[in-house]
Amino acid sequence: MGHRLSKIYTRTGDKGETGLGDGTRVNKDSIRVEAFGTVDELNSIIGMVLAHKLPENIRSCFENIQHDLFNLGGEFSIPGYQTIQDSDIKRLETILDELNADLPRLKEFILPAGGPATSHCHLARTVCRRAERRATTLARDEDINPVALAYLNRLSDLLFVIARVLARVENGKEVLWRRKGTSDE
Repeated sequence: MGHRLSKIYTRTGDKGETGLGDGTRVNKDSIRVEAFGTVDELNSIIGMVLAHKLPENIRSCFENIQHDLFNLGGEFSIPGYQTIQDSDIKRLETILDELNADLPRLKEFILPAGGPATSHCHLARTVCRRAERRATTLARDEDINPVALAYLNRLSDLLFVIARVLARVENGKEVLWRRKGTSDE
């Protein structure tokens, strides 16, 4: 699979092109590069979340997700390659259901705020949504693994729930949105 770099700079991208995992050359702003680049960005932000003190079950979850995202980036960088499976989505759903079971029902929208880990988790959620949009655009023109789209969709849901859990771990509560015209203005 692909080529491993022994030398970091190759000069082959100096004119705005990059190589895909199968050796094909494409423009650096192609939707395929946007898709796997956004997945890489998401993985980096999850690394930022992991830099915080986290409950062990969430740490373990994020470590597994990082491997999934690296695999997903591989899928997007090698046309026709597939690694993400239905079982990966099922794993996310199981964790999502377990974490969500102990949370209070939502009565209002939650602002992407709170402690450092919570805020970074919300940032990861928004970048995950962007990765999903990029993958959807890619799927319009090229064949990609449909499970990859479902994985990103479920992951953004999980990131939302984990942010809710982390808000309670870090400062005991979530920051709720106040409707315009309420007494808190």
